[in-house]
Amino acid sequence: MLLAILIIPLLAGLLCLATRSRAVWEGVHVAAFTVIAGLAAAIAWRVADAGTVTALGGFLRADAFSALVLGLTAFVALVCSVYAVGYFRRESRDRRVTKSQLLRYYTLTPLFAATMLFVPLADSLGVMWVAIEAGTLSSVLLVTFYNQKTSLEAGWKYLIIGSVGISLALFGTIIAYSAAIGVPGMEAGRGMNWSALAPVAGQLDKTAMRLAFVLVLIGYGTKAGLVPMHTWKPDAYEQAPAPAAALLGAGFINCAVYAIARFSVLADKCLGHEFPGRLLAGFGVASILVAAPFILTQRNFRRILAYSSIDHAGIMIAALGFGGPLGALGAVLHMVFHAATKPLLFFGAGAVQQQYGTPYFRKVSGVIQVLPWTGGLFFMATLAVTGMPPFGIFQSEFTILSAGMAAHNEWTVALFALGVAIIFAGFLVRMSRLVLGAPAPGQARVAECPWKLGAMALAALVVALGVWLPAPLGALIEQAARILEGTA
Repeated sequence: MLLAILIIPLLAGLLCLATRSRAVWEGVHVAAFTVIAGLAAAIAWRVADAGTVTALGGFLRADAFSALVLGLTAFVALVCSVYAVGYFRRESRDRRVTKSQLLRYYTLTPLFAATMLFVPLADSLGVMWVAIEAGTLSSVLLVTFYNQKTSLEAGWKYLIIGSVGISLALFGTIIAYSAAIGVPGMEAGRGMNWSALAPVAGQLDKTAMRLAFVLVLIGYGTKAGLVPMHTWKPDAYEQAPAPAAALLGAGFINCAVYAIARFSVLADKCLGHEFPGRLLAGFGVASILVAAPFILTQRNFRRILAYSSIDHAGIMIAALGFGGPLGALGAVLHMVFHAATKPLLFFGAGAVQQQYGTPYFRKVSGVIQVLPWTGGLFFMATLAVTGMPPFGIFQSEFTILSAGMAAHNEWTVALFALGVAIIFAGFLVRMSRLVLGAPAPGQARVAECPWKLGAMALAALVVALGVWLPAPLGALIEQAARILEGTA
């Protein structure tokens, strides 16, 4: 199953490349990602029973944390594949894309998904780095999809900043490998495998691990969009097609946070929690505070989603920084709830932009009267992503705040809460005007695309996780939190 879940998207991309029918591309996409979602669920079920599942002599490995990220990635890819059908049919009808551009999307998206699925399955930290770099290379062409000056500029910025970041992550990975040289019990050829490093992490060279963790945090933090490495995000999220932006904002961000979390476990065991904890909490809270004023003043509702992602990446990283059982649990919960909710926001923003022909707040109002189903789901996603109770993100943020208080980080927690409160108010005010305001004269209700509504309905069902968490998923989350805590 581990091998199949990687091969299927590659085959789907090749099949799309070999055909010239849009109907075939759409069918292949939806079918492939439906199978992938089923495989991800089956892998999670196996992991829940066996603890870990391996393939190819341990080259591929899934524990509870891996299975969780794998499942979230598969879910995001599935709902994006459904949404893309309606989204690109509208783009084609309005003559905003050509058939060659559609071929590029339907060929590259499965390759991008394959790299994201590979990240949590790679036991080797070096192979994980390769998978994240491959994800950058495949997704940059999705950012430049429209071949306009602004999209090419966004893609170039994404590539340059991302390349610098991934280079630092490579140096950090190599230094982490060097820290294990000569450690008793370390098998030859397994010095980059997380499963081999974790049991002996306390014996790693402390100076090397300190430098390695700093480089890895900055490097993969660039991919997650942590401040100050976040500047590529607003442009990329605005210029990419809505389903591609959702893959970046709800899928790829988890891969980056996953990589940082794996290294943080090693750093905690080697150095104690104080050094990595301060770095993680500092970068996390700084990201929240920097995102806050941009959300208050943003004029573009596609770009405001980028600053929301910067905020939520900061929340997850701050949770790792606070540490302890509550910090680990809060980080995992937030990863789940954010990945379940954020696609719905991107889908709503994409549908609104297509209908009104603009991404600017000043030109859009009264969405719920023109697109009632889309507007209602869009506003529900706004409430969920800002942490309004009873939605899941409220629970994860409360857990993370509790972790900070338990760790006696009162000032950091105060700044965390201040930033989250400002973002909550700003985001809610801006989106409520867009959705609930008075429509322009002459604006009448229009028919809504069933494909786009179907994808939004799938995402909306998962928003209900805040009220009801299935027992198998809850058990997987608890197991993943124990891995991040270093007790499993």
